[in-house]
Amino acid sequence: MANVVLEFKASAGDSEPQNRPVLIIGQQTNLQQVSWSQIKGKLQPVVSKEIWQAALSALNPNPTDSCPLYLNHAAVASLPSRVSRHNSPSSAHFVSRLVRSCLPGGNNRCIVMVCERSDVFPSSCAIARAFPIFSRRSTSSRRAEKKHVTVEFVIVGQDNNPLDAAELECLSNAADGVRLAARIVDTPCNEMNTDHFLDEIKAVGTELGIIPVIIRGEELKQRGFGGIYGVGKAAEHPPALAVLSHTPDGATQTIAWVGKGIVYDTGGLSIKGKTTMPGMKRDCGGAAAILGAFKATVKQGFKDNLHAVFCLAENAVGPIATRPDDIHTLYSGKTVEINNTDAEGRLVLADGVVYASKDLSADIVLDMATLTGAQGISTGKYHAAVMTNSEQWESACVRAGRSSGDLAHPLVYCPELHFSEFTSAMADMKNSVADRENAQSSCAGLFIGSHLGFDWPGVWVHVDIASPVHAGERATGFGVALLMALFGQASDDSMLNQVSPLVASTNMCEDQMERDCKRRRLV
Repeated sequence: MANVVLEFKASAGDSEPQNRPVLIIGQQTNLQQVSWSQIKGKLQPVVSKEIWQAALSALNPNPTDSCPLYLNHAAVASLPSRVSRHNSPSSAHFVSRLVRSCLPGGNNRCIVMVCERSDVFPSSCAIARAFPIFSRRSTSSRRAEKKHVTVEFVIVGQDNNPLDAAELECLSNAADGVRLAARIVDTPCNEMNTDHFLDEIKAVGTELGIIPVIIRGEELKQRGFGGIYGVGKAAEHPPALAVLSHTPDGATQTIAWVGKGIVYDTGGLSIKGKTTMPGMKRDCGGAAAILGAFKATVKQGFKDNLHAVFCLAENAVGPIATRPDDIHTLYSGKTVEINNTDAEGRLVLADGVVYASKDLSADIVLDMATLTGAQGISTGKYHAAVMTNSEQWESACVRAGRSSGDLAHPLVYCPELHFSEFTSAMADMKNSVADRENAQSSCAGLFIGSHLGFDWPGVWVHVDIASPVHAGERATGFGVALLMALFGQASDDSMLNQVSPLVASTNMCEDQMERDCKRRRLV
């Protein structure tokens, strides 16, 4: 899969399955709406109309099913006929699984995705997840030729016009963003330390014509970034705060995405065990998702100010590592007593969100992180955990999850009951809870929000993606599609406008932000 070139086309053209193996995917009801004339060119002469119709009749999805059409060269696969209200109508997770398991082999293959127009975006991102880029297998390094997979969408339903060039470009950029994020998360720390992550940021900046702002090493300490500096100071490669800024003319608001970029998490002196440390290369998943989403979103014509803030560090063990009982002053000016060096992500993000508010004057601050193992217990392997000071944005995140395939579900937001978990006799707060059985994921998010201040007048959204960032041993690129959909209304792109949950809203700052709603309106 690592050397696959993925292309989205309005029409993949006709070809015999022996020359170009094909997989046709869709809900059974959608597949039955496809006329034989629409797909016969990809199946004939080895698959007849009668075989095609017999295969459709034989499918019995529970939740999915597949049927070979001709040897190992052609297959049809069926998605669930219906899903629950907490799932995506696109069945995006099943799309990824079916592509992995049912797509025939070969150097030149075709996927025909049959769906309604509203499911095109999440389905394309789901297909992209099935083709990870990173590999260090010796066989893949010796294989010079690239494999090609062409994806064609057959649209059914009322709006069944073929995809136009602009829509295909959006799908391509989104897929590239998903695969970029997954590649960074899959890459081990010996190849993806803070130096290398900065190289990735610079490469995206170069492509977009943006020069990143980078604050690094001792400068972090001098400028008061006690969270990022304290976490990363013991590592060979120094910590950094990096910012990519998109500031178009006519912007009406400022949005900041803040990503946790812990390139490896040993736990620090509160060290993880031998069974829990493997996989901690994935602790940069939030920053990776933001980089992929920023690249794709800016390419699609984002109309407002958008800043991507990357909080990069390796939580290493060394002679100058932060100790439990140390007290750090964060960028907010608040002091934090360290009682668990393995609760490091909230420290770097606290610095990042305050920088977004204070230095970038952001109206909306969203942080994304592989923050807590408890997230998987709270909302599971497929749903990110969302916490926000705005009920409207909480609802928007859930709807964006369903429309993008990157599912999301709310956490409890109740600082008056939960923030006391961080009470310290020595400092403004501790960095880890007193009671680990009391809403750990919610409390971790509240730590970050407290540095903005619970009375901060802007919109703050916290997204914990600890479990969805990977499926087994592979990264998923989770978060890219969610961010693109959530903020799609602030784009010129018609497809992102369609999947955005805010498109019908004229005011996302009702209730608690009423006096500032005009300044923060998404247009």
